[in-house]
Amino acid sequence: MSSFPTVGRGKRGYDPEQVDAFLTRARNVFDGRARGLGAIDIRRTAFDLTKTGYEPDAVDAALERLEDVFAERERQQARGELGEKEWFGRARELAQVIVNRLDRPDKQRFSRTGPLTPGYSTVEVDRFSGRLIRYFSEGLPITVDEVRTVTFRPQRGGYSEAQVDLLLDSVTDVMLAVR
Repeated sequence: MSSFPTVGRGKRGYDPEQVDAFLTRARNVFDGRARGLGAIDIRRTAFDLTKTGYEPDAVDAALERLEDVFAERERQQARGELGEKEWFGRARELAQVIVNRLDRPDKQRFSRTGPLTPGYSTVEVDRFSGRLIRYFSEGLPITVDEVRTVTFRPQRGGYSEAQVDLLLDSVTDVMLAVR
């Protein structure tokens, strides 16, 4: 069904049946034949890895474009329902919550995992947080794709992955809201 390239021998890619089923569902929702799927669902979707699966980078790029389309539609719908002023007011409120979190001192921005439990590298997360602070306060250029695809090395006793990921999702929401 899809025209994604498949991985080579000895590699694992996304399960083609799962990817195709998800894209069919997304198409049906977008066309108004189904409900219950939004930009945030697209961002958080995951597929099993299988031999001869679809190339993950190609699928991820398509999902990012699909998320953008859904986010734009949701943004237009919300602006119509709430009005431009209320819509941007909510985006500003969320941005302020993000900035408040990011303004915390290095090594104190997020909860830490236990000493034997891996989390995200505090140094790397704090460095990226600095870029986000400059984005919100000074307009430093940073793209949605950079936020979506940032990775951090594991660190025992590092930052809680769930908290960092939630903040990055919120940053993405704000960036998409004000495009």
